[in-house]
Amino acid sequence: MLDWWDITLRLGVATLASGIIGLNRDLHGKPIGLRTLGLVGLATATVVLLANPAALEAGRLSDATSRIIQGLLTGIGFLGAGVIVHADQSKVKGLTSAACVWFTACIGIVCGLGLWRLVIVALAIALLLLVLGGPVERALHRIFGVNPDSTSQD
Repeated sequence: MLDWWDITLRLGVATLASGIIGLNRDLHGKPIGLRTLGLVGLATATVVLLANPAALEAGRLSDATSRIIQGLLTGIGFLGAGVIVHADQSKVKGLTSAACVWFTACIGIVCGLGLWRLVIVALAIALLLLVLGGPVERALHRIFGVNPDSTSQD
């Protein structure tokens, strides 16, 4: 059985890492933020720990854990869909925030499994993408003469 410190570490890192993604969304004025995505990460890590903590401690994935992960990744799409808005017939907004919901669920799962290096690398890449992705997209639009109003933006 996992001890209190291991449980606290797994749930705490899941909440913190997911909350960081939420903070990025909030700072960009998106309809989802630190609390929502922090809770997504915390909830998924909690459910993964619930599945079979003894198997996780031994470093293997039980069938129950596998089924829970499959259900989480399918079901979390409904929460993500809630932040997607059709502004008009030509624009869809909220896709990046919806992807962040799904990503934070994955971070929660990985934290629940205790795979710390994977959490760190995935979070670093996600933050780079979120911070640099917009400016790179805008620069490419200017270079290639694409009108950003004719494409979906988040």
